[in-house]
Amino acid sequence: MIQDFLTLPRKGALLWLVMPVLLAGCDPVAIDGPDAAPEPGVIEVTRNGPAGAPADSCWGKTFSPAVVQTVSKQEQIEPAKVNPDGTIGAPPKYRTTQTQKIVSPRIENWFETPCAEVLSAEFNATLQRALLARGLYSGPINGEMDARTRAAVQALQRIDGPDSGVLSLETARRLGLIAVQRSPSE
Repeated sequence: MIQDFLTLPRKGALLWLVMPVLLAGCDPVAIDGPDAAPEPGVIEVTRNGPAGAPADSCWGKTFSPAVVQTVSKQEQIEPAKVNPDGTIGAPPKYRTTQTQKIVSPRIENWFETPCAEVLSAEFNATLQRALLARGLYSGPINGEMDARTRAAVQALQRIDGPDSGVLSLETARRLGLIAVQRSPSE
């Protein structure tokens, strides 16, 4: 009995040493619940769109990164040493300096999105079926805008829409999920 009691802390210590190794095999990307961290690059939908946007519209945003050019320049810091007979005793010494210059600044790319009240479980399930039919989605049809659904949306939009996992209004219209508004003359 006393011997079991003395070995208990060792077993507990062993468990604390082995547990992180066991948990390291878990894939945090596979966990997709309400507490899951958003993927990089996913911009949430907002009603605060670009200047001049209609008040009842919702918007997503991506960023085109700034283009930075590195310019290298060599400066002579010591001239060549010339011997009295005209031959070069030591070559000149140079220092290379680099400067960075912004060629084009970072750009905000706004795109109109369906508003939150449209993105119901039924809408998301229909979106998942449309993505499945195009071979872009392989997850369950569960009506959730989860990581797999956002990845499929981004794969679809990367071709001719915003490079974002947020569904654009134009993509939703192309998929037939939202009716295309007709002008009064039609």
